Amino acid sequence: MDLRALNARRHPYHRLRHALLAAPIALIAFVTVGDILAPSDVHLGPFLVAAPALTASFAGPRTTGFVGAVAVLAQVVVAMVRSSATDLNHSVQIVSLILISVFVTLFAQLREVREKELVQLRSVAEAAQQVVLRPLRERIGPLRMASVYLAAEAEAEAQIGGDLYAVARTARGTRLLIGDVRGKGLEAVGDAAVVLGAFRASAHQEAELSGLVAYLEGAVAPDLQDACVEDAGGGDDRGEAFITAAVLDVPDDRQTLGLVNCGHPPPLLLRGGRVIRLDVTHPAPPLGLSELVEPGLAAQTFAAETFAFEAGDIMLLYTDGVIEARDETGTFYPLAERLAAWPGTGPRALLSHLCDDLLSHAAGHCLGDDAAMVAIERLG
Repeated sequence: MDLRALNARRHPYHRLRHALLAAPIALIAFVTVGDILAPSDVHLGPFLVAAPALTASFAGPRTTGFVGAVAVLAQVVVAMVRSSATDLNHSVQIVSLILISVFVTLFAQLREVREKELVQLRSVAEAAQQVVLRPLRERIGPLRMASVYLAAEAEAEAQIGGDLYAVARTARGTRLLIGDVRGKGLEAVGDAAVVLGAFRASAHQEAELSGLVAYLEGAVAPDLQDACVEDAGGGDDRGEAFITAAVLDVPDDRQTLGLVNCGHPPPLLLRGGRVIRLDVTHPAPPLGLSELVEPGLAAQTFAAETFAFEAGDIMLLYTDGVIEARDETGTFYPLAERLAAWPGTGPRALLSHLCDDLLSHAAGHCLGDDAAMVAIERLG
């Protein structure tokens, strides 16, 4: 799915910059005419400082400097019409306007530099994530699938999160993984890379799903513990690092699926207009919290549970960024309700509908956390 079009719709503000420029220009014209026509004891010139200050909030230094110069020129015209440019009152207003225009122009320059740094940081982070999250094939065995990743925009440093997903084709079926790393930034991407690498390396080797999850735990736990030790003296809280995950096994010859849920939101199954939550009876702890599992009980802790997955069913895997998105009133996104009301067909159409609906629900079309979704349809 092409997310650039979605992100463009989330940022209509950038297309309005030229239209916003009309506001300070109109303000200058209004104040200039009003000051010329006003009585001699009324001075509207001080209001001209609002024009460059307003421009600096959305435009770059060149545009801000241009508007400031126009405002100064307008103030000089007013002074010459009403008395003289060398009049003490107008001289003070002109000098003050020049100083304020220079100041806000420097502010616009600093803001523009900061915006470029954030864009570069976002580009690097997204490039790293695209390397980690390989695109999913549309058709794998008897399954048809689609995936989508929506990056949060609320983070001041434009950091991406650690949402992850992967698919591995085996001799007997298809195995899927979706997860969410606690934390953000490049550390989260690194933790996600460890999980994905372990999954891709062991998905073909471990015959049982419980053995696969135990392998993931064994690969993740030492890495997270090392990261906690390295960051113990830093400002980031990595002492409670863990990864929630759901690992699934869909065999080719049976209309069922095996599921091990490690503290992750349960998958949703859409069948004939009904939404079925795949809640496991005995959820496992998140990956990286192996100390919570008593020695010798790993196999029991990571035991897979079986659910029906029939032809025509569509299963939705998602991260908590989807269900924790809030609207203006603070209401969480009702994923199950919106999924049940979906009238279309096919995984790609489903994710396109949910993305539009989710962004419309989120306050200001801005997600508070990264969100990932994978839709899988079982074909006949």
